[in-house]
Amino acid sequence: MKTAIVNIGGIFSGDIDAPFRDGDALLMADGLIQSVGTLSPAEVEAADVVIDAAGTFAAPGLIDSHVHITFGDYTPRQKTVGFLESYVHGGVTSSITASEVHTPGRPKDPVGVKALAVAAMKCFADYRPGGMKVHAGALILEPGLTDQDLREVADAGLRFVKAGFGAFPSPYDYVPLIESARRHGLISMVHTGGASIPGSSGIWAEHLVAMQPDISFHVNGGPIAIPEAGFDRLIHETKVAMQLCMAGNLRTALLIAQKMTATGTLDRLLIATDTPTGSGIMPLGMLYTISHLVALGGMAPEIAIAAATGNNARHFRLNAGVIAPGRDADVILLDAGTGGSQPDALAAMRNGDVPSVAAVMTAGIPRFVGASRNTPRGMRNVRTAHSRIVQTFDGASH
Repeated sequence: MKTAIVNIGGIFSGDIDAPFRDGDALLMADGLIQSVGTLSPAEVEAADVVIDAAGTFAAPGLIDSHVHITFGDYTPRQKTVGFLESYVHGGVTSSITASEVHTPGRPKDPVGVKALAVAAMKCFADYRPGGMKVHAGALILEPGLTDQDLREVADAGLRFVKAGFGAFPSPYDYVPLIESARRHGLISMVHTGGASIPGSSGIWAEHLVAMQPDISFHVNGGPIAIPEAGFDRLIHETKVAMQLCMAGNLRTALLIAQKMTATGTLDRLLIATDTPTGSGIMPLGMLYTISHLVALGGMAPEIAIAAATGNNARHFRLNAGVIAPGRDADVILLDAGTGGSQPDALAAMRNGDVPSVAAVMTAGIPRFVGASRNTPRGMRNVRTAHSRIVQTFDGASH
């Protein structure tokens, strides 16, 4: 399938070092972006589907790097079916597991936690709820796990380990397992802040300095933030990527973003939701955090978009998150909402408005075009201008 998007008003690249791309058109085929810039009439005519962006902004699909996956498109924490498909209507095209800790009766022994992580990974290998790519399967680090266990799951294809929910007497006990994860090429993710569920413990900056993991989850609180002195320690004494989540402390999120801007470390800033949790389900959680950072924190919209896309992709080693040839063809169109005071998506974010999601493509396949069911309709008439396809992959007619 070959999909073209034309009449784009601007392109957020997702690359924090060069956050805009020149051009007014994209061409996608075989699940990848083929070209960015200007398409010839012949290239447009050869496309199976042509989408008229009507002057809206194109951006990489948002990557929610903190979603508590279980099995299927279901969350037992909030007893809700279809939440992942609903997140696609919030512009989220990829989600990354924050561990399958919410699985009812989850095992805590070494054999069980390995089996849970590998099973989740394999269940989502080809399952695309609403077209979303789900990177599932994180080994929850528990007492009794050994270096050989981590080697075994890495050999099975697992990519993530999670510290913070294990039954260790002290967070410092995670240090040797994080070192093992590093040796075996696994990405280490660590709960940061006060305890979020019964039986877990708080993890503060001094623990992360000792661990030196890859990702500090919800550094602004999940939902309770660490003492503020720890933010400077994480910036200066580690290379950890610092994740801001919607289900956290807004004041500290703005403070962290300010500190990272001042220290030139925004390439380590990630945006996620930390859902589903006690805070609920948030299909627009990524867009809210982006708008908060821009309108309240003074961050440029294109930088906030990059933190939610290309930064996540780089730190989690994904091919998505950037609009460039050869990258995954996960693209969204953003606009200002009808009836609002702002003329386009850029101005809407600066005003604190959540932008309208006018279309979502994953793997180059349109999942919806024209209007999201979770955002206000955009000001512009985004439409399918031409299609040789009777139905898209998810059954939506075009």
